[in-house]
Amino acid sequence: MEESRSSRPYEPMTMARLGDLLASGDSQRWRYIAEFLEEYRWAPAATRHKLLLAEPASTGDQHWDVFLAALAEHLSARDGRGAPAWCEARTLRTWWFPFNTRAARADALVHAPAAFRKRGVYVSAQELEVA
Repeated sequence: MEESRSSRPYEPMTMARLGDLLASGDSQRWRYIAEFLEEYRWAPAATRHKLLLAEPASTGDQHWDVFLAALAEHLSARDGRGAPAWCEARTLRTWWFPFNTRAARADALVHAPAAFRKRGVYVSAQELEVA
């Protein structure tokens, strides 16, 4: 008997899938990031790193490609692990502020997590918590 779609076990979103969603270029990018972060938080700690291992394809925008690497490294570090190997080559030459208001820029300069700062992506840790 063939297994129906409704009886498939739940699988949390992976970083590769998040990259596919961000590539769509629609206005829902932060909703997708928030969904990924929520699913990551609820995944068992022993298996979370598997959600980050597969390298996402290019989103078509270097800013978001680097954001994904920073996010993967940030989450890995929070879990006491090293970043996936694919993260190493992704970096920006000039700083990028995803939330580009005066207040958001000031907050990001002070509070951006290290994985983001070293890649030139300035987003505050608070934005990642509420994304």
